[in-house]
Amino acid sequence: MASASGAGSAAALWSEVNRCGQNGDFARALKSVNKILQINKDDVTALQCKVVCLIQNGNFKEALSVINTHTKVLTSDIIAFEKAYCEYRLNRIENALKTIQSASQQTDKLKELYGQVLYRLERYDDCLAAYRDLIRNSQDEYEEERKTNLSAVVAAQSTWEKVMPEDLGLREATYELCYNSACALIGQGKLNEAMKKLQKAEELCRQSLSEDSDQNVFDSKKKVKLTNAEGVEHKLSKKQLQAIEFNKALLAMYTNQADQCRKLSASLQSQSPEHLLPVLIQAAQLCREKQHAKAVVLLQDFADQHPASAAEIKLTMAQLKIAQGSITKACMILRSIEELQHKPGMVSALVTMYSHEEDIDSAIEVFTQAIQWYQQFQPKSPVHLSLIREAANFKLKHGRKKEAISDLEELWKQNPKDVHTLAQLISAYSLVDPEKAKVLSKHLPSSDTLSLKVDVDALENSHGATYVRKKAGKLTGDSQQKEQGQGDVKKKKKKKKGKLPKNYDPKVTPDPERWLPMRERSYYRGRKKGKKKDQVGKGTQGSTTAGSSELDASKTASSPPTSPRPGSAAAVSATSNVIPPRHQKPAGAPATKKKQQQKKKKGAKGGW
Repeated sequence: MASASGAGSAAALWSEVNRCGQNGDFARALKSVNKILQINKDDVTALQCKVVCLIQNGNFKEALSVINTHTKVLTSDIIAFEKAYCEYRLNRIENALKTIQSASQQTDKLKELYGQVLYRLERYDDCLAAYRDLIRNSQDEYEEERKTNLSAVVAAQSTWEKVMPEDLGLREATYELCYNSACALIGQGKLNEAMKKLQKAEELCRQSLSEDSDQNVFDSKKKVKLTNAEGVEHKLSKKQLQAIEFNKALLAMYTNQADQCRKLSASLQSQSPEHLLPVLIQAAQLCREKQHAKAVVLLQDFADQHPASAAEIKLTMAQLKIAQGSITKACMILRSIEELQHKPGMVSALVTMYSHEEDIDSAIEVFTQAIQWYQQFQPKSPVHLSLIREAANFKLKHGRKKEAISDLEELWKQNPKDVHTLAQLISAYSLVDPEKAKVLSKHLPSSDTLSLKVDVDALENSHGATYVRKKAGKLTGDSQQKEQGQGDVKKKKKKKKGKLPKNYDPKVTPDPERWLPMRERSYYRGRKKGKKKDQVGKGTQGSTTAGSSELDASKTASSPPTSPRPGSAAAVSATSNVIPPRHQKPAGAPATKKKQQQKKKKGAKGGW
């Protein structure tokens, strides 16, 4: 039983290792591998997986220690690449070279590592030959990377050995190739050409990052983990290291590692209390957990403690309120940002939101406050006049013509030749002061000044004309006489007489209620029940009526002449054992009911 349970737990652990490996969570995979090794400490596959997990996590010393500790199990044929790679990353380049050369089988990945080792040893000729051999004899998705490394070798030869670089015929479609080409030009002293290459590389790099940043979060997580390698902190500035920590927190959030995200962002906030990003990351994590109220409180507390950053924080708070559907509260938050109240973007956003809430008075108030600010600090500036124009149009659009008068007068004073503004002003005054509107209308240009010289023939012959006047042809005999006489008389179309009912009597006045359904007419008294007695198929099943005599077999021509007459008692007793044709179907059959309903409908239509 114990062995069976152990096998089951091992299988579950291997499934966990596989899942974590696919998700890029090598820290959790390492925990499962260690549990497997507790069951079987010499499991070769588990040891290999442990080494790989340690390498992925940047723990190269520990990985190399595992390899050296289990040399009997992890032979050089099995673990040569991992051992050489750890030595290479630990800057033990000579040891890495010996490990590669001692391997019994030179795989493609060992050859790749061999080329990089030669490059680090500055053996550029051997490195160039190694990469050419790789490009020639391998076909996979890494060809572009190999070409990039090949161009790096050529650039190094040009820079450090002053060797004239050969033309490799590589298409510089990536920023890495452009950068290496620029380095080769610098080695030759061609600085102007190198600057152009560097600018092209910079542009290609921006495009590449904008396309790939959100493509694969787990791939980004792998790249960020590379920054944990030893010695990296000595090569980067404080700002760069801080940016890496921010990215780690964001990756934790996007990979649903909430605790890790909170831990990293809290650490960043303690290091830089005045920085915006840590609190924004914390708020974003709370929103992902559907805790919007807590996120708003967190942002409000930060804004109160750091007034210098309050504007950006309040913009985020307003965005959260809009996401929750609280438009009015979002407007209140935005209007509390005093330094942005007069900005055109803020005015536009507030007016749009207030219009959505149908709060026209508040929208007009936003316009008024912004116009007053520009009137005081930047009078008659383009932004000032633009706001006045938009305010006037907004008021006219919502029927506030009286309130638009002052704005329109200001605009007309600035530009008396603006006929459109003058027309709007006259329209607004016509409701308030008609006499003033008449006075202003005198400033409108006359119709003569507005007339335009138009070539009618050219206009009619243009492609956009919807009607083309036909030129009059020569009049012939009959048409000429008709032209000289009274002229053409339009023929009147004869109206077709409407169809009349077959039983129409012109002497009888039509029923005024003939258009109403029979049930809705004033003289309708309902149907008489007595008429149904003689109808076949009416009443309860099994009953016989006088009308059923036509279907009675005893009443046919082949019956004996001594048969009783229909309706007599003898006739009823004689036919009591005869089943009529309509009873041959089971009682209550759907088809019978449908036929009965259709007959009822037809009867109702006939009564209209």
